[in-house]
Amino acid sequence: MTKAIPVLAGILGAGLAGNGIFMLTAPEAWYFAVPGVTTTGPFNQHFLRDIGLIFVLIGSGFAYGAFRPGPRSMLWSMGAIWLSGHALFHFWEVAVGICGPEVLPRDFPSVTLPALIAVALSVWSFRHADHR
Repeated sequence: MTKAIPVLAGILGAGLAGNGIFMLTAPEAWYFAVPGVTTTGPFNQHFLRDIGLIFVLIGSGFAYGAFRPGPRSMLWSMGAIWLSGHALFHFWEVAVGICGPEVLPRDFPSVTLPALIAVALSVWSFRHADHR
C-alpha cells in the first residue's frame, strides 16, 4: 500500500497538470469541452489561463512529491487546500442558489473527488513523514 500512494499522487498530479496545460493552450476548446463550464459564465480566456497555471502548479507539486518525500507533505497539503476550497466553492454556489443541486454529481469526478484524494494523500504524507 505504501508504494501505491506515490503512484496515486503521480497520477493525480499528471491529471491536474494535463488539465492545466489544456486550459493554457486551448482555453476556448477547454471551455466548451468540460461539461457544465458554459453555464458558469461567459468565456474568459485570461481567467481560464490564470486557473490553468494554478492546475499546472498543483499538479506539478503532486507529481514532484511522488518522487521526493522531503517536501511531499507541504506540496500535497498546499494542493489539497486549493482543491478543497474549489470544491467547497461549488457547494457554496448550490447553497446560495447560484446553481441547482444537479451540478454536484456532474462536478464530483472533476472537482470534489480530486479534493478528497488530495486531502487523503496529504494526511498520509503527514503520518509517514520523517519528523526529526
